[in-house]
Amino acid sequence: MAPLLGLIKRATRISSRNNSRVRVYPARYFQSRDLSYSNFEDAKLPVLIVGAGPVGLVLSILLTKLGVKCALVDKATCFSKHPQAHFINNRSMEIFRKLDGLAGEIERSQPPVDLWRKFIYCTSLSGSTLGTVDHMQPQDFEKVVSPASVAHFSQYKLTSLMLNRLENLGFNVQSSIESDGLELDSSDVTGKVLMGHECVAIDADKESVTATVSFVKGGKRMERNVQCSLLVGADGAGSAVRRLTKVEMRGERDLQKLISVHFMSRELGEYLINNRPGMLFFIFNTGGIGVLVAHDLLQGEFVLQIPFFPPQQSLSDFSPEMCKMLIFNLVGHELSDLDVADIKPWVMHAEVAEKFMCCENRVILAGDAAHRFPPAGGFGMNTGIQDAHNLAWKIAALVQGSAKSSILNTYETERRPIALFNTSLSIQNFRAAMSVPSALGLDPTIANSVHRFINKTVGSILPTGLQKTILDNVFALGRAQLSESLLNESNPLGHQRLSRLKSIFEGGKSLQLQFPAEDLGFRYQEGAIVRDNESGGGDPEAPSGRRRDYVPCAEPGSRLPHIYVKVLSDSTREVIVSTLDLVSIDKVEFLLIISPLKESYELARATIKVAKEFKANVKVCVVWPSSSSNDVVERESKSALAPCENVVDVMEVKEQSGEEASWWSICKMSERGSILVRPDEHIAWRMKSSVPLDPTLHMRDVFAIILGKQ
Repeated sequence: MAPLLGLIKRATRISSRNNSRVRVYPARYFQSRDLSYSNFEDAKLPVLIVGAGPVGLVLSILLTKLGVKCALVDKATCFSKHPQAHFINNRSMEIFRKLDGLAGEIERSQPPVDLWRKFIYCTSLSGSTLGTVDHMQPQDFEKVVSPASVAHFSQYKLTSLMLNRLENLGFNVQSSIESDGLELDSSDVTGKVLMGHECVAIDADKESVTATVSFVKGGKRMERNVQCSLLVGADGAGSAVRRLTKVEMRGERDLQKLISVHFMSRELGEYLINNRPGMLFFIFNTGGIGVLVAHDLLQGEFVLQIPFFPPQQSLSDFSPEMCKMLIFNLVGHELSDLDVADIKPWVMHAEVAEKFMCCENRVILAGDAAHRFPPAGGFGMNTGIQDAHNLAWKIAALVQGSAKSSILNTYETERRPIALFNTSLSIQNFRAAMSVPSALGLDPTIANSVHRFINKTVGSILPTGLQKTILDNVFALGRAQLSESLLNESNPLGHQRLSRLKSIFEGGKSLQLQFPAEDLGFRYQEGAIVRDNESGGGDPEAPSGRRRDYVPCAEPGSRLPHIYVKVLSDSTREVIVSTLDLVSIDKVEFLLIISPLKESYELARATIKVAKEFKANVKVCVVWPSSSSNDVVERESKSALAPCENVVDVMEVKEQSGEEASWWSICKMSERGSILVRPDEHIAWRMKSSVPLDPTLHMRDVFAIILGKQ
């Protein structure tokens, strides 16, 4: 208990000296055993990542850039060509900007935004339009609150670009067939992506983790053990790591079952480009109902989502020929080049793992392994990417000795509440999507209720054929509400339903694409942060399912606000960067932002001194007003912070309107304030309008709390 009491005393000192409130962690927060990570240098592999999807790949890129050795295994023998996730939000694109130009390559490779900015509701792709919703607003293109824009880019294409970056970092992608020398007694898998390797057992103790992976070689199934210091399960919604470690999911299961039909048709792509371009098409007619995702109109790549009701329906009912007929019906005419590439079932859940850490805190869950959302709003992959961003620097700080093992606890403390919030938001958005068929007289709950009745009550004793007939008749009766004779303005009931539908669209109550307030404005309430008494308390505002604009915030736990600044240096070339670019991606480095004031320089010198004590890196950023003279900047800053060389001077950039974008006003702080930013661009600590009376002692307490050192 002595180390714990010492930490609490540090937090109390910060509070009493500066009249600021620090969140003192409950005792249980630090009671987990302080694991010995001295074997990181000796371990054959510091980090093993199970799952080579976007989350696992991003984590491996980030760790490698931060100097942490890792490897990936994935049970699939090759990378999927199914488009899957496709919407990349602002925050993920900000992270991608730093991955060797990944965001820029996505922007260049994606379809033009005018081809995917709308959701279209119609009776068929060539029939009547029931409504259109444009999800892009002028500010989305202005890059005022973020240096990046959202993107529409299929997951398999994103995976390919990520693999290119991993290979440039020295990784090799190998299948079980190619992995000669990686059999039972192999000693080194570092820097490899091993496909066709399934994690089948996990044995963890306080010293290490041993993962047993299974693979086929020469027609025989073989196993080998991989020893690592940490294992990260990023292996998707059906996570083997989660199952093997017996971590339960909590939430709503089986919200909906669907069939996903991946198909190609350039003919359809050209037709939609010329007539009604969009990202999602919600199609309702008497012959069928479906949601068409236009992954790339230029290439003619689509995925059709169809409601699925097993066991009365089976996958065999959705043969390629049957799917073609359904597609022709939903399109409104036949397509000469239709090619069905893949048909697979999937289940929509809204669940979050009961914990993200287990097995002596050596096994960690990330991405869909930790949370499963409805696809509404595109939070699944994006939340996982941000999981990886949060986790990478903490692992690196631990491996490199600047943090203690308790820093890993803050991953769950910070990310699980975000996952719970995004689950609620996704459910809200899913229900908003269901409001459209409900307005048309198609109450989805009726079909689900009938299906449950057949499966769980007396219906289950009926012959299978009769069960299917009952279900088909219920569906046909529901789709009859979509007949042209009923659904038109001349019919009183049809007029009423269409008016209700119009109200939903105009009120922003249908399925939404963008959530800027949640995308950029999510804030960690506790974890590797030091809160003050001017931080907003309590839980974040409950999700509404509607778009809300992001308001910049500099409270601890928030993402660092973005403005463009000019870097002042000896170079004659003018360099304009985002404030987010001032945070390094290549090393675990904190960023201290100050004004050019005497007391702020004193704080900076104290912070540099303390960081060295903690074996941590810190860079000082001095923000100068736009009226400053370059000569004054160079002379004053160098002399004030000598002999420290890790200093960057930046100047606020005036907006095109001529107005000055004041950094401190955007942060709602005084220029006498200061901000300490973590390596993941989230604010760890701030002082709004003053400097601590004893900067060295204060910053020592701050770093002790952030890095979990007692």
